Amino acid sequence: MIKLHTNFGTIGIELDHEKAPVTAANFEQYVKDGFYDGLIFHRVIKGFMIQGGGMDENMNEKPGRDPIQNEAQNGLKNDKYTLAMARTQAPHSASSQFFINTKDNGFLNHTEPSLHGWGYAVFGKVVEGREVVDAIEGVATKRHGYHDDVPVESVVITKAEIV
Repeated sequence: MIKLHTNFGTIGIELDHEKAPVTAANFEQYVKDGFYDGLIFHRVIKGFMIQGGGMDENMNEKPGRDPIQNEAQNGLKNDKYTLAMARTQAPHSASSQFFINTKDNGFLNHTEPSLHGWGYAVFGKVVEGREVVDAIEGVATKRHGYHDDVPVESVVITKAEIV
């Protein structure tokens, strides 16, 4: 299990190494490297998702490793409290950023191997601390530079660890 300790509480995550081996191993390596420590949930959209894993408290992007192959065709769905990889419009561009779905987001699921059909790869689920996810989802947000939906009060990942 992965524990994301935040200033809002702890989120326990179970990774699915069987259905998303590349993505789960990628996330786990970032945790082992201490990459997420001190980063924030920088994008929060109520009724959609909370995103983190790439920005510090000043909204400076922390460079990650090379992008990984998109495993969205693995059969896992973007349901409430699942973890998926954030990416650009390019299907195979995910690196360190991830999001937690705060509702069922079926429109993010894989439909076909095309630019608009790839979807977002689910690779785990929240098994502890769902109330923490809910609390983060409820924070006030603002615009910061060219970023929308940035929490007014920083939501900091103080420590990510494997337990």
